Amino acid sequence: MELKTVQVDIPPDTNIILGMSHFIKTVEDVYEAVMSSVPNPKFGIAFCEASSVRLIRSDGTDPELVKKAEENAEKIGAGHCFIIIMKDMFPINITNVLKNCFEIVTLYCCTANPVQVIVAETDQGRGILGVIDGQSPLGIENENDKETRIKFLRDIGYKRG
Repeated sequence: MELKTVQVDIPPDTNIILGMSHFIKTVEDVYEAVMSSVPNPKFGIAFCEASSVRLIRSDGTDPELVKKAEENAEKIGAGHCFIIIMKDMFPINITNVLKNCFEIVTLYCCTANPVQVIVAETDQGRGILGVIDGQSPLGIENENDKETRIKFLRDIGYKRG
């Protein structure tokens, strides 16, 4: 077995969701889930089949984000993984609806941070062992940091007043 670190290429001003699914209809179901959760979403999804013709299946509303999702899925190359790249929306807007898709078995990360995927490669193929999402903490928040966090959440509309 060989361990590899794959750097996900996240375009500026976008977020990603990286997960594991188990069925060819993942792309269509995720597309429908996103479309029914967010008005006018801009996103691309790519899914790596793990059997049969083993293609990278893709869809989305933004051709550039679809292409970037395909490129990242190809770099990761782990069977049944999927990646969604979204713009002008946050993962929190679609995380719960994705968790309710029957074929999705886990979400590894939902982030705009730099992401590294830890991949194991064997004679059979590749699998995701985990992810490194962003960087390690530098300390514990103080009162000023708490005030900044609280203000930020209100500034972006996720908390009232």
